[in-house]
Amino acid sequence: MSRSRITGLGLHLPERVVTNAELERLMDTSDAWIVERTGIRERRFAAPGVGTTDLAAEAARMALADAGRSPADVDFIVFATITREHAFPGCGSLLQERLGIPGVGALDVHNACSGFIYALAMADAVVRAGQYRCVLVVGAEVLSTGLDFSTRGRDLAVLFGDGAGAVVVEPGPDDGPGVLAWVLHSDGAHAKDLVCEAPSSLVQGRITQQMVTAGQHYPRMNGRQVFKHATTRFPEVIHEVLGKCGHTLDEVKLVVPHQANQRIGDAVAERLGVPPQKVFQNIQRCGNTTAASIPIALAEARDLGLVGPGDLVVLAAFGSGFTWGAAALRW
Repeated sequence: MSRSRITGLGLHLPERVVTNAELERLMDTSDAWIVERTGIRERRFAAPGVGTTDLAAEAARMALADAGRSPADVDFIVFATITREHAFPGCGSLLQERLGIPGVGALDVHNACSGFIYALAMADAVVRAGQYRCVLVVGAEVLSTGLDFSTRGRDLAVLFGDGAGAVVVEPGPDDGPGVLAWVLHSDGAHAKDLVCEAPSSLVQGRITQQMVTAGQHYPRMNGRQVFKHATTRFPEVIHEVLGKCGHTLDEVKLVVPHQANQRIGDAVAERLGVPPQKVFQNIQRCGNTTAASIPIALAEARDLGLVGPGDLVVLAAFGSGFTWGAAALRW
């Protein structure tokens, strides 16, 4: 079993920049309130008619070019998203068709903010097992079309942005760069603390007028519970994955977490006892892009020269489910 490694990265952000000032015109909020509570100053929104797969295709092509590969080299796709264009089929199949690679298997991962970590773990497993040799892993979201841009929904509407990130995973030497270890967790006891209840198979027709009136087709969050658990689970899972591969936090060059909220990122750095610059954050410019946030942030960190050959990098996420996980990489 060979080690898997990331050979290419790509990201795509929509052109439209939505500032806090623009949201002030839609709801009872302010730039100061948003920045204080989230750290977000702007985010990107997809243009009308642009879907999750559209963003993903751009990021995927960039990642493949970065790896020196073409779509024809891909033999499996793992697509992490909670914002599919359709209830079914999944975005993986749509992306396969978009890239012009018929017959290639495609798997959708529906784990929200932890989706990319779960997707990367699946890619690592199938590559290490020798099942596939070039796996395209994508995290992409168009969240802006599913938010309540009124004062009722402001707590969540100010958080999210649209975007896509992708990586190419291929075999590498056992003693070379690559995925060293990953860990995955879930606790369904907290499923209702971060949830979007509709559409739902529990009701005939999947959604009712009563559900729409109550806003059940919009996400809702118990912010205190999410903050409490996130700031606990992030440090735990980072130490866990490092222990699994026999390394310590002192050896880590950079932690790239899911971009949930700057207050969470700052708290994680503090609880880990590391300087803030060791925990990469781009939420100020991108907002929370859910499954897309880690691959976008990782590509940006690489392009900024914050990680290079031989560096130890840890990716970590926490989100709806609750689900959380981490992966340790030798760059």
